Amino acid sequence: MTRYQSLIPKHFETNIEGKNTHLLLLKNEGGMQVLLTDYGARIVSILVPDNKGNLVDVALGFDSIQGYLESDEKYHGCTAGRFANRIANGKFEIDGKQYTLPQNNGTNCLHGGISGFHDKVWDRRVTYQSHVEFYYVSKDGEEGFPGNLKIMVSYTLTRNNEIIIKYHAQSDADTHINLTNHTYFNLDGEGSGDVLQQVLQINSDEVLFVDENQVPNAVVPVEGTPFDFRTPKKIVQDITENDEQLIVAKGYDHCYVNNKPISQPCATAYSKNTGIQLDVFTTEPGVQLYTGNWMTGNDIGKRGYKYLPYAGFCLETQHFPDSPNQVEFPSTLLKAGESFDSETHFKFSIKK
Repeated sequence: MTRYQSLIPKHFETNIEGKNTHLLLLKNEGGMQVLLTDYGARIVSILVPDNKGNLVDVALGFDSIQGYLESDEKYHGCTAGRFANRIANGKFEIDGKQYTLPQNNGTNCLHGGISGFHDKVWDRRVTYQSHVEFYYVSKDGEEGFPGNLKIMVSYTLTRNNEIIIKYHAQSDADTHINLTNHTYFNLDGEGSGDVLQQVLQINSDEVLFVDENQVPNAVVPVEGTPFDFRTPKKIVQDITENDEQLIVAKGYDHCYVNNKPISQPCATAYSKNTGIQLDVFTTEPGVQLYTGNWMTGNDIGKRGYKYLPYAGFCLETQHFPDSPNQVEFPSTLLKAGESFDSETHFKFSIKK
């Protein structure tokens, strides 16, 4: 059975606010392919060989730009920013001056606001068929954030079936920045059902618990909680426990503390059906596990199947949510003239 849908480049060609959009292809010698679009600097498809040598699309998404524009879930595969995740009450201060942001997630500002980086058409430069760079200038005051921010996000597909994502940014005024990639993974293949039977390991001893608004209010040891993924377990194992944190988020939607260097995986996922394993490496201090709890079923994916709750999982490498308002967290403040640099790797293999 085919586990992917061939995409038509023309379906990704439109004009949004005067800028043209495109479908871009990266591929390597081993047959792996990554398709991206400059709308949201986002991943559209990740085609990976399974244990039988068949290509499987392990990334949720749509078969046209229109699908992204009309979707309930706006963040499929995108570069989320200027500040990924939540900022409480849509407010923060820098040097005593308060900045007010859109509240698009209850009282929170989520993923940069109403029209964050996911909603922008980025400039692009493709190098051969293994590397693409996306560029965007976020103007001073955009979605309430200070400073003219110049951002570059690059995707490189290696011969070892590894997607290397690098972020670089500079601002002409002090600002807060937190960037992540928001791909929903399903290692059984996009549109093949839920991910609850897939196996996950998160190499973290601590997780951020949240209040009723899903804003962090405590750093808690995972031991003895449903959040302990230090040894591999199926996602479903504890997700239905009568636990206050799971009830608030309707599943997992929590940031884990990452103390691993980029040479060691912060998280690993695996499908017994396809044999596909995903290892995640990052320079970031956190990784947000999100199990697609809020999907509605209204979105129809690339192969024509509804995206119901738990249709995919995200491992969003990032700084902690609400860092601008919580001084004990690693700082997300980018000083004028200084550089923000971050790196994340998604490595695919067949589990032996």
